[in-house]
Amino acid sequence: MKTLHRIIALLTICCVSAGLLSGCRGAKLSVADEQMERGEYFEASRTYRKIYNKLKKPSERTLRGEVAYKLGIAHSRLNQPARAAGAFRNALRYGYPDSLLYRHIAQSLHADGKYVAAADAYRQYLMLSPGDKTAQAGLKGAVAAENMRKHPTRYKVSNAKLFNSRRADFAPMLSGEKLYFTTTNEKVTGNTKSAVTGMRSGDIWVVEKDEQGRWQRPEPVKGELSTEADEGVASFSPDGRIMYYTRALRRTDADTKVELMTSSRSDAEWGAGRRLELIEDTVANYAHPSADPSGTYIYFTSDRGGTYGSYDIWRMRLDAKSDALPENLGPAINTAGREMFPYAYSDSVLYFASDGHPGMGGLDIFRATLQPAGSWKVENMGVPVNSAGDDFGITFLTGKNAGYFSTNRGDARGYDHIYSFELPDLHISISGVVTDLEEEPIAGARIRIIGRDGSNRRAVTRDDGSFSFDLERGVSYVMQAGAKGFINARQEFTSDTTEQDADYEVNFMLASLTAPNVVENIFYDFDKATLRPESAHALDSLATLLNENPAITVEMSSHTDRVGSDAYNMALSERRAKSVVDYLIAAGIPAERLKWKGYGKSMPKKVTKRIARLYPQFAEGQVLDEEYLETLDDEARAAADQINRRTEFKVISTDFESPF
Repeated sequence: MKTLHRIIALLTICCVSAGLLSGCRGAKLSVADEQMERGEYFEASRTYRKIYNKLKKPSERTLRGEVAYKLGIAHSRLNQPARAAGAFRNALRYGYPDSLLYRHIAQSLHADGKYVAAADAYRQYLMLSPGDKTAQAGLKGAVAAENMRKHPTRYKVSNAKLFNSRRADFAPMLSGEKLYFTTTNEKVTGNTKSAVTGMRSGDIWVVEKDEQGRWQRPEPVKGELSTEADEGVASFSPDGRIMYYTRALRRTDADTKVELMTSSRSDAEWGAGRRLELIEDTVANYAHPSADPSGTYIYFTSDRGGTYGSYDIWRMRLDAKSDALPENLGPAINTAGREMFPYAYSDSVLYFASDGHPGMGGLDIFRATLQPAGSWKVENMGVPVNSAGDDFGITFLTGKNAGYFSTNRGDARGYDHIYSFELPDLHISISGVVTDLEEEPIAGARIRIIGRDGSNRRAVTRDDGSFSFDLERGVSYVMQAGAKGFINARQEFTSDTTEQDADYEVNFMLASLTAPNVVENIFYDFDKATLRPESAHALDSLATLLNENPAITVEMSSHTDRVGSDAYNMALSERRAKSVVDYLIAAGIPAERLKWKGYGKSMPKKVTKRIARLYPQFAEGQVLDEEYLETLDDEARAAADQINRRTEFKVISTDFESPF
């Protein structure tokens, strides 16, 4: 994070006289220290580096450790974590005597995305200073960051290259059909380069759309808004005619102050900025304004008295009286770190950036939701919106979970760039195929799906028996399939609550109303009519089917293989068919709806398409009678006997009416 918001974030810039500037050119430690004191981190890092490279003698070892430590601080301020970590390690190598060194190393590793190493460094430091809340939050963040990186959210982010220059571009803000942002590109008004960042002062630029709704190239805002000062981080009144923004003006006769400004728009031009008179305090710094959508409150960041840390988020009513005081948003949002860049999405949802809440490193973007009891629920937006770098300054497209934010990820210089983000709509669907019990597709079958959310939809299967529906996440559904000449089938399921795309599969196999239906997986003890336990699932499914179709009456039939006499097989099959009926009656099916009959070996099975697929040694249409089986070898004959041993049901009426 560099330029205006870096200045605003650290707020340590003091006055700079021309004589002092000329004296800063020498590579003296006192000069570098003065540059750091004034917040001129870019110049200080250069000066410290020159000093460090000149310290070669063994007697300068202690001084080299001190310079390395200060160089690490400068790189940290410039948001160059890899360089900072290297400098801090050099300080450790040269025995710099400050336990905070371990915390700085941990924070630099954290900001560089080295989460496991950062966690180890935090733990090492906490052994020395167990009560350090900053390190405690850092450790929690490093552990959470590794998990967030492994489990990213569904957000899609990409570099909005059209808006970005070769310098820093950040803090986008949408107002109507326009996008405003802060830039330090080579065409800004201020020509003086900052000793803090080595870049020019920021200006507010704007991007508009053409008649086809496509973004055009950024342009400076028209009017008198831009000056030699740093201007940026804009927000707007609900009607888009008043801009609230931040100004940091360097002065030679006093400390640089950061203040809230306003500008009014007349047609396409913005008028000269004026200080927001709402806040009379001239001692503290105020920045990053955000007017809420109703125009009631303005949120901002400040280091005024009463903060929980370095900079807190506050708010005031825009119609407040002159003696009114800002309201701190409290410890649920504000921490011992920095809370910045508020974005008032609504009267109950606030987005902001923080390095005090556990996060990925540097500033992360958080969403705070106001609860009915008046407390705030704060959530990290996760990866990929957040990264190891600074992520901040979010804005949303109207009515969409999409918009823009700024980040310095992937830029070794620490320059900020504008990225787009979007949460794609979840695509949750259910699809399947309707077939008969022979697994042949049924075209034109009717599918009905009813959800607990009140939805009620219908569809017809395609020629291949397939169907599909879009669903909602976490909803329970009941589905029914039916077709002419078949018994209706019903299934229930609940879609997952997980926020990810999903395609569920539910298939239906419909039993025939006109032909016998084999009930698979019905097993009996050898040479007996006793049902084996593993038959329960198939019988329970059959009971469910009969309960879901209460008007049908069925005949349960049992068939045997060719072994044994006709009389014996007929008696055995009768007992087995009755065993099935007894089971169904016990399961609650009225006895009046059930008949049973044993056919022994009198009705050998005719090979269907499905049987031919399962047993390719048998041709479709072949009857597996004794005469045919005599032509087979022992293995094929055993397979045919298995096919002939079966339990079936056949619908014998569809007009049963219960007497109850």
